[in-house]
Formats: sequence, structure tokens, C-alpha cells
Amino acid sequence: MTVSPFDLDRIGAGLAFAESLPDLARALHGGVAVVQAPPGTGKTTLVPPAVANALHGHSERGHRGRWLPGPGHPDREREHSVRGRTDRGGSGRVVVVQPRRVAARAAARRLAYLTGTRPGELVGWSVRGEQHTSGATRIEFVTPGIMVRRVLKDPELAGTAAIVLDEVHERGVESDLLVGILAELRELREDLVLLAMSATVDAARFATLLGGAPVVDCPSALHPLEVRWAPGPQRLDERGVTPAFLDHVARVTEAAHHAALDRDPATDALVFLPGAREVSSVASALRRLTDADVLELHGQLGPREQDRAVAGRQPGEPPRIVVSTSLAESSLTVTGVRLVVDSGLARQPRRDAARGISGLVTVSASKASAEQRAGRAARQGPGTVVRCYDDAAWGAMPAHTVPGVRTADLTFACLALAVWGTPGGEGLALPDPLPARARADAESELHGLGAIDDAGRATPLGHTLVAMPVEPRWARALVRGSALVGTRLAAEVVATVNDSARAPGAELPALVHRFRSGQGDARRWGREVSRLERIAGSHGGTGEQPVPAEAREGAVVGLGKPEWLARRVDAAGEQWLLASGTRAGVEAGSPLRHHEWLAVADLSRAAGRAAAGTGAVIRAAAPLDEATALRVAGPLVRDETRASFVEGRVRARRVRAVGAIELSSTPVAVDPGTAVPAIRRALGEQGLGLLPWPEEASQLRARLALLHRELGPPWPAVDEHCLLERLDEWLGAELGQLARGGSLRAVGTAPALKRLLPWPDAARFDELAPPRLAVPSGNTARVSYPEVFEPGETAGPPVVRVKLQECFGLAETPRLVAGRVPVVFHLLSPAQRPLAITDDLASFWSGPYHHVRSEMRGRYPRHPWPQDPWNAVATARTKRSAGR
Repeated sequence: MTVSPFDLDRIGAGLAFAESLPDLARALHGGVAVVQAPPGTGKTTLVPPAVANALHGHSERGHRGRWLPGPGHPDREREHSVRGRTDRGGSGRVVVVQPRRVAARAAARRLAYLTGTRPGELVGWSVRGEQHTSGATRIEFVTPGIMVRRVLKDPELAGTAAIVLDEVHERGVESDLLVGILAELRELREDLVLLAMSATVDAARFATLLGGAPVVDCPSALHPLEVRWAPGPQRLDERGVTPAFLDHVARVTEAAHHAALDRDPATDALVFLPGAREVSSVASALRRLTDADVLELHGQLGPREQDRAVAGRQPGEPPRIVVSTSLAESSLTVTGVRLVVDSGLARQPRRDAARGISGLVTVSASKASAEQRAGRAARQGPGTVVRCYDDAAWGAMPAHTVPGVRTADLTFACLALAVWGTPGGEGLALPDPLPARARADAESELHGLGAIDDAGRATPLGHTLVAMPVEPRWARALVRGSALVGTRLAAEVVATVNDSARAPGAELPALVHRFRSGQGDARRWGREVSRLERIAGSHGGTGEQPVPAEAREGAVVGLGKPEWLARRVDAAGEQWLLASGTRAGVEAGSPLRHHEWLAVADLSRAAGRAAAGTGAVIRAAAPLDEATALRVAGPLVRDETRASFVEGRVRARRVRAVGAIELSSTPVAVDPGTAVPAIRRALGEQGLGLLPWPEEASQLRARLALLHRELGPPWPAVDEHCLLERLDEWLGAELGQLARGGSLRAVGTAPALKRLLPWPDAARFDELAPPRLAVPSGNTARVSYPEVFEPGETAGPPVVRVKLQECFGLAETPRLVAGRVPVVFHLLSPAQRPLAITDDLASFWSGPYHHVRSEMRGRYPRHPWPQDPWNAVATARTKRSAGR
């Protein structure tokens, strides 16, 4: 009899999900499943060992690859190799992907405790900078970034029998990537067991993405929950969370916890705030207000402090208040909590595409997040949630958290997909496609870094960068910086850049020195530096041309973010121009203001004085000189002729620049090769309104627009977008004249537009949309066409303005465009004022005309007002003139 490695009865004692184990076992026969279970049911604790046991009991299950190359085919050996490493069932490891490091460690420690083993033996974990596994490890908890890099390094995932994606409802970018990548991987490795676990009703969606996987449900394990409302002062202003609101949260927490302890001395409290700064502020205030043990929980803490916060109160210890960011929302359980205080705020990634700024911003949490937070109080018994906002704010909250792929920087995601062989995720079963604009920006940056080629495929450097556990831009800074300033300093700078515990306006060399001297969290920083040194490996050494000592840190930062090289605009250092074209300010009193050049590491949106009216503020940077900036800027350094369109003429300058930062500019003669692109660029940016549009040209365009609306092709669309796309076709000759020094005012747009008339249909142009119409008086009247060009805009009918007496006898209203479009007549008085507007002349002569006649014949006695307009002679003359 086979002995299972995990005692599920012991592990699942008291857990609601234990009742769903038979359903899970049946679902695992297909090798893929989705588990939907609310927080607190024990899915994270119980599902991984259940999967491990199932694999152990089916160790002889054969590989069912979707392709089997024929005998003698070179890939046949690869197929047998994959089978030899993956068909061992029970010998393979179960890898559980947890969104957060603290949750991965806590879940692994908890499961190890329940199995009676030490962490790192039967159950272990691997997170950034920390690995506790051994050859005996059967279940390993990892973070999404670790898993993405692992599958890119070894697409066959040798030695891995199952992957469990936990908390997929949180919709982090890397977790979404794993859904698509692993679903595709399983088409090759059908022996790979794949599960996705969600705490919300998104389960059906993920089941579809995984090929119609069965869904295993589990009922909620929550006890009764009391909801209280405690709204306070304004929560947010332009600088973030207001100090008054943080003080309110602290006071509400102290009062609610004190009252809860009177009812049950075992009650611990959990407070939710958006970020580490707010956590520290409220925790400090609580330590002044209460004798309870106040603990902080956020991502910047070391493992020991994080583990202590989630471990629960030990016998004899005082009551606890854990002040946490959203990482305690669904991924882990804080033992003993019966009271939750919720700020209703969350920190989420946002991207400012116009400035190229990505970062975390404070917003209202979603209703789904608030419900999960509240549920923390009712996991182990009846609980209470106190919401520091009112029911109106609750009603305004979004239903669900916005998926990270829609708001975050996608640089790493795009690089990972390029390395996987699916640029942009095309063909993958991703929960959401990558937004086109964010994808284009990310791929442009990767191309500038040299990580992908023109076709979007990963270069050798791209493969190197994606394997490094830092963002691609800082991985490049580490690799290239090691060769330029030495591995140790490059690692120190990158470690400092990625440390968010710094004040606004920070000077990075001073921060590096501070950590070196043992200040701050120097131990954690030192571990990170050592880790990055090992990663840089063979890339160390010093460049042939040494970088000046005062610019070495800036050189590393510039290698990572060359588009954020910045030069001071004003003497006071209030405004800076970045190579990307963005302008930014610097905090008052910051030492950064004294330098001429900066390599910016951190830039954020801002509206206060620090932004100096630019809308952005430099939060961290390192100084460097112009020569070093030119060295690290790469393709941003340009010596070129730039042409601009000024007051209707092209002006040319010879420019040396770093992106948008012009170092020198000299006027030169206009060259058509640079002038024509400049004109195109100006028209694209400022629109066709730059061109002269006399009435003839505007009406010609309006006639073409009418024919395109009514008849479609071959009559061309003449909206702004289409005309700009076909600019060379209709305006090519005129562009050449401008490039040779011609004036914009001399451009003939009417003759140019006629080049778009389709042949041979152009012969009917004046017939279908005539510029003038003949009227019974023998004259012609101008037809005014509505100047509406953009798709979707409503256009009125063509209009003819003509003297009423010239239309006597005209019974049928003319129709244009082969009878499709009636003309509206504005019938005028002798003084050219409208007397009637109609598109039905027959009805007008039969009725309204007689009212007009009775009013007008006394006012204009010299003009004919016949009683019978049907048979009267149409004329443009007076009675006396007509008689001569």
C-alpha cells in the first residue's frame, strides 16, 4: 500500500475546504482545475498537499503530449527526454505561486508546522533574495516573478509535477502572464497538473482560459460579522492621504479595540491602510494611545518582522493591533483577529502615458477588496469591521480592483512574452490583452535598451535581462554599469534605486553612503547588494575610460533610464527638462537643485509647489556631468538637422541633443530631405488647419465628403485622419514647394484635393454634387455643402440661397447624388433676408407662399408677387426692369 506524503486529516482539521477534497480529487483526473473558495476556508493550506498526494498515488500516469514526432525525427529524442524527466508523478514537486513574499513564507511555515517538519524540508519557499528548499521538498511556495523567470529559463519545468496559481483574482501582471504561459505549456506537457485558485466569482472566467477546466467550489467559512461606519475628515488631497484622516483611523482603532477587549480579552485587531508610510504613521500614533502590542506589516519590513506580525498572539502576550497594507487582504491569515478597521483606501499602479511615469497612487479600494478585508474579522468567530468612511463612499467604490495589466508598466511583461516567443501575448490565453498604447510604449523602451529587435523578438541581451530579478531597465544598468564603474558600485546603486524607503528629492550618492555607514536598514540593503553582485557575475570590471568619481552613481542610473537624463532649466533648479521631453520640479531644499545634470531614478506626478507648475516631481536622482550623460544616453544622442514649421515657412537648424535636451543649435539652409518630414510632422501634430482653406477648397472637400457618405468607395474619405494618411498622394507637389522655401499661404488646397477624384467616376463629380444649380430665372445659384468631415458627425443637407422670384414655376425640389439627397431652399426677399426655408417647393407654393405674398407685396411693390406662382415668369428683376 502506498503511503501518502501528507496527512490530509491532520492538515485539514477544522478547515472548511476539507469537505471539498473529494470534488478536488475527481477534478484532478483531468489534470487541470479551478478552485473557488472564499478567504479563510483553508484552500491555500489544504489544496497543495492534496495535489501532492494525488500525484503520488498516480505516479505511473503516462505522458499525453499533444505532438509525437515520428521515428528518427530529431525532436523524438527531445520528446523522450521530456517524458523521462516529467513522468515520475510523485517525484515531481508541487509549486504554489503566491502573489506576495510574506504570504508565501507564512503559508509555507504554516504547512510545515502542520506536517511536523521544519521549513525547507518537506515544505519550503523561494522568494526574492531568500530560498528555503531541499532535495526532499515536495511543496514549494514561490512568488509570480520567480515562477515567470523559472519557466522562461526551463520551459519544460523539469522536476515540477504541478503548479497551483493562488489568488488569481488579484490580477497582478505577472500572475496574468502565468495563466497564459502555463496554459500553453500544458499543451505540450499534459502530465503537468495546473490549478488556479480564486477567492471571488471570477472562477468561471479562469476555467474557460484553462480550456474548460472543472470548477471546485467551497462554501464560505465566515462567522457573523457586524459592520460599523465611522466616517472622518477628508481622506485624500493632492499630496495623498491627509494627516487628519490618519489620526482619525488611529483614534477609531484605539476606541474600537478597547471596547472589543471589554467583551473578549482574546480580540486582536487588524487595520488596513494603503501604503507603508501610512502604516508607520498610524502605528506610531497607536503606540501613544494604547498599551496593546502594535505591529506593522508591509513589504518593506524584513522577514522576521513580517513573520511575527502574522504568527498570532502567544500565551501571556498582550493584545495585538496589526497595522497592515493590503497584503493581509486575502493571501494570508493573521491569527486571532476579531476586529478589522478599514481605511477604504488602496495603493494601485497607475501609468501616465504622456509623461512616461509609472508608479503607485492612492485610490479608493474596490468593494471586493473591502469585503475581503472585512472577512478577516470573522474567520475564527464572530467579528466586527469598522469602516472609516460612510455608505455614500461605499456606493462610489468600484465593484472590482482594476487588473494590473490595464494600469501598470508593462516593460517586464513584454520582455517576458518576447522571450517566450509570443510578442505582445498574441495567441496566448491571457485574462486581458495588453493595452495597445502601454504595449507600444513598453516595446519601444525595450527596443531602446537593446532587449528586443525590430520584429519584437528577444535579443541575447533580452534573454540575459529577463533572468535577472529586477526590472529590465535596472538589470541593464547592473550589466552595463558593472563594466563601467565596477560590479560592487553598480549593485549598490541598483539596490538603492529599488529601496522605496527614502524621502522625496533624495540624492542617491548620499543614500548609498548612508547605507554603507550602517544607517537605516543597512543589513537588508547589504543582503540585496550581495545578491545583485552575484547576479551580475561575469559582467564586472572597469571601463577603459573611467567615469569621474562624482558621476559614477549617475552613470549607472542613466544606463537604466536614459530617457530620464535631465538638465536644469533655471538657475534656482526649480524646473528640469528630461530627455523624454517631460518637465519636472525638485523639492525645495533638496541638494539635487545645485547640479547642472541629473540622472533621474524616480519621477512621480505632483501638483504642489515641488512640481513648479510642471505636473511632475523628481523624487530620487544622482548627479552627473554632460560628458557622462552623453556616454550613457546611447541612441538618444543625436547630431542632426531639425526642421520646424514657423509662420508658414520651414526653418532648419543643426542640432546636437540628448533627446529633447538641446545642447547646441545653429541655423542652416533648408534641405528638402529634412524639411518635408518636418512639414508632415507639423501637420500631424497641429492638424490640417495649418493649411489655407479658402471657400473653394472647403466646399470641394465638403462635396467629396457628401459623396463618400452617400455612395462610399471609390469616392474618398476626406476626414483629418484619412487626408493625413494620403498626404503625399494629394499634397506631394505642394510639400516639395514648401521644402524649397515656398510659403504656406501659397498652397492651393483646392487643386491639390482634386488629385483624389477617382477615375473614371470623376467625370460625374459635378453632376452628382454640382457647385451651382440652375433656377427658372435663367441664373444659377450656389450650392452650400455642409462642412462636416469626421465619421459619425451629423451633416445637414446642401443649401441653396436664392431670391424667391427666381423660383416661380419650380414645382419639384432638386435632389443631388443621383436623387438621394434633397436640396433645402432658403427663399430670400429682395433685401436678401430669408422668407422661407423648405425642401418641398410644391407644398410651399400651395400654402405658405400666400401668407408671404400678403406680407411682402406692400413692402416690396416694385417686385412681382403673383397670385399664381406656378405659372408666373421667374425673374431676378423688378417689374419696371422686366417691362423694358
